[in-house]
Amino acid sequence: MRIFIHEQWNGMNIEHLLRTEWKVPKKLVHHLRMDKAITVNRNIANWGTPLQQGDELFISLCEENNMIAPFAYPLEILYEDDYLLIVNKPSGMATHPNDTERNTLTNAVVSYLQVDFPRHIHRLDKNTTGAVLFAKNIFSQAVLDRMLAAREIKRTYLALADGMIESKNGKITEPIGRDRHHPTRRRVSKTGQQAITYYRVINTFRKENLSLIECSLETGRTHQIRVHLSFIGHPLAGDKLYGGSPKFSRQALHARKLEFIHPFLLKKVQVTASFLDRPSIFEKFL
Repeated sequence: MRIFIHEQWNGMNIEHLLRTEWKVPKKLVHHLRMDKAITVNRNIANWGTPLQQGDELFISLCEENNMIAPFAYPLEILYEDDYLLIVNKPSGMATHPNDTERNTLTNAVVSYLQVDFPRHIHRLDKNTTGAVLFAKNIFSQAVLDRMLAAREIKRTYLALADGMIESKNGKITEPIGRDRHHPTRRRVSKTGQQAITYYRVINTFRKENLSLIECSLETGRTHQIRVHLSFIGHPLAGDKLYGGSPKFSRQALHARKLEFIHPFLLKKVQVTASFLDRPSIFEKFL
């Protein structure tokens, strides 16, 4: 993995760059140091020496070999560079494999990248569509995981909810836990994990009894938007698991945008995921 030193990092040493700028986990930093895995301009690095703009940092990574089977599928690539990949997930495809599913988005990314183990930074439910971020190696994964936890990666969703949502803007802060009466369902629970969802009503459609809303997440709990909207009495249309109307064949939820400052290129990455449904659930409401 090759990274060029930007003006913003001029004068920093490797130790500072890894621990303070990128906040790489201590265990990974230790391994990189012990393995002498970082070179500067093709020379073994002194971790205390100040770096200069234009220096070439090369990080040699020992990758795990998990042998995820490739699945040939025509992916829509929203963004790609040497460090990460953003793809547009279709409906009906799980994000990652399990004991029974192998034709997943991760399997398709394995086929596209021809690597054994791409790492999804977040995931979408099987019948939710839109942008999913993958890291291309363990170092990128460590940095992007930290950015997601620190809310430095903004995820914006479009949703069609049943009913007329009266408040134009809202914040739902109910904790979410497992529903002990159902193997996959989640529910609002006092003993659950903290969950914060923001929403903005874009438009309402009285004839269809639907509200088009934009949602953003401060946390990323399983089924978070679905649970929160159901809790306030406006489940996603098509979401049978959480009481939604049968207007659509799936829950009307689409991960529309991803935005963040690239940790290695220091540029803003902003992607918008197109609608892959045919016919589209959302297009006639925009």
